[in-house]
Amino acid sequence: MSGWELYYKIEGDEEAEEEEENLEASGDYKYSGRHSLVFLVDASRAMFESQSEVLTPFDMSIQCIQSVYISKIISSKKDLLAVVFYGTEKDKNSVNFKNIYVLQELDNPSAKQILELDRFKGQQGQKCFQDLIGHGSDYSLSEVLWVCASLFSDVRLKMSHTRIMLLTSEENPHGNDSAKASRARTEAGDLQDTGIFLDLMHLKKPGGFDLSLFYRDTINIAEDEDLRVHFEESSKLEDLLLKVHAKDTRKQALSRLKLKLNKDIVISVGICNLVQKALKLPPLKLYQETNEPVKTKTLTRTFNTNTCSLLLPSDTKRSQIFGNHQIILEKEETEELKWFNDPGLMLMGFKPLVMLKKHHYLRPSLLVYPEEPLVIGSSILFSALLIKCLEKEVIALCRYTPHRNIPPYFVALKIQVTPPGFQLVFLPFADDKMKVPFMYVMATPEQMDKMKAIIQKLRFTYRSDSFENPVLQQYFRNLEALALDLMEPEQAVDLTLPKVEAMNKRLGSLVDEFKELVYPPDYNPEGKVTKRKHDNEGSGSKRPKKLKTHISKGMLGKFTVPMLKEACRVDGLKSVLKKQDLLKALTTRFQD
Repeated sequence: MSGWELYYKIEGDEEAEEEEENLEASGDYKYSGRHSLVFLVDASRAMFESQSEVLTPFDMSIQCIQSVYISKIISSKKDLLAVVFYGTEKDKNSVNFKNIYVLQELDNPSAKQILELDRFKGQQGQKCFQDLIGHGSDYSLSEVLWVCASLFSDVRLKMSHTRIMLLTSEENPHGNDSAKASRARTEAGDLQDTGIFLDLMHLKKPGGFDLSLFYRDTINIAEDEDLRVHFEESSKLEDLLLKVHAKDTRKQALSRLKLKLNKDIVISVGICNLVQKALKLPPLKLYQETNEPVKTKTLTRTFNTNTCSLLLPSDTKRSQIFGNHQIILEKEETEELKWFNDPGLMLMGFKPLVMLKKHHYLRPSLLVYPEEPLVIGSSILFSALLIKCLEKEVIALCRYTPHRNIPPYFVALKIQVTPPGFQLVFLPFADDKMKVPFMYVMATPEQMDKMKAIIQKLRFTYRSDSFENPVLQQYFRNLEALALDLMEPEQAVDLTLPKVEAMNKRLGSLVDEFKELVYPPDYNPEGKVTKRKHDNEGSGSKRPKKLKTHISKGMLGKFTVPMLKEACRVDGLKSVLKKQDLLKALTTRFQD
């Protein structure tokens, strides 16, 4: 398990550097830097030969690179990407090696780079490539890797992760030339020593792709990577995209904390987010005359309501009304109230796995994995804990404090096989559970049997990764069309819409039979429903008495802001925004 930290490499961008000092005090650590990726594409003649498929291996590679560029623009626009061709007739690189052509230097992805790649797509693109760059065969893979390494060294920005993706259909690039093959393996080993990953994205060729001839000893693979994804050939564009995105996906940690098994045994773990809501990009404000980005700063000032003088932070205090008493607190006291204990995980005990129910999940789970650099031996002890929990089918209950000023959570550590680690499940407290009265209406056996038949007909295999957000997809397609000067955007397919015709064909007459069993003969689902009028006069006469009762008991604070605003409106009071002011106004009115 020595590759734990390699799989879950903590990454971020250079803006996180400013926050590192503050995060160290709270137990939240992040590495900073940019993610850098070089696409190394074989441009020999074999890559342009079609094998009864519509796309040639070279065309498939170009479309895959374009897809990565587009996704990077949307999700990680500060990452650095580059494209290098080898096996070319012409050469263009900083060290003047032959048959190596650097099409794009390491830079942020942009629409200009996507349009430049678009020239080499299809039959016209193949002819354009032959005219501009051409094909060659006398190249050295060690020199190719040297050029890629020089691209990384020329970047003056801090990089957190460097990777080379090699796209080729040639299983033995140097044939019987053992000297070139040996130099290539040595250069690949040097790349690994400097922290540069070399990934092989091999494409299908007649007779299959034999890795043992050259690449098995050349590429470097992390111990915990899925070998099936790495060694499978890509015969379709979808397969190649799946492999590339699986390799390029960031494993970014939220924090690194201590897991205390008892007062004497402590290991270091990382917390990784598995699910995060995808959002639209925020709009960027530009200066009207030059279209340059502008920065806005929000400044909050506090004034005395009587003298209108400016107040300093030291001149203000906090208060809270509880039981008709105003409790005044200093700023330091309010900060102390938020602190419970140091950030980390504290083991409370173990429970059988069957006691964890589906309704216990409050929010998306996190992933817990060992962090060896902080505490030596964490991986071994973490693996032992994981194996024992798997054997005994138990979950570990823990007290989880993510940051210093955040209240603790009660969580369950559930075993997860892929990726390996514990799934951190947030559990509800007793105060979080609501007792809602339900009115049960028992159905007849005939009605239940008919509904079972309907459910059985409409069952299907659900996978969350099969459904994309149609609003986001159309939004990004519109932006892509504007950036690339397309005539019209590509229309996104809304997979969330039900397939009415297929459902009706499956159900047949079951729906009509169910209606006859449940609803009356004159039932019309599209008919208008008459709304029942409320008697506001009767309830309005009782409202002041109820409010006065709540105020006398000190329970007015349990009312929500809309309820307090409605009470102020009925009693002719001025409605304000803050809840504290609403409570004060109502309390003053009824006490007088």
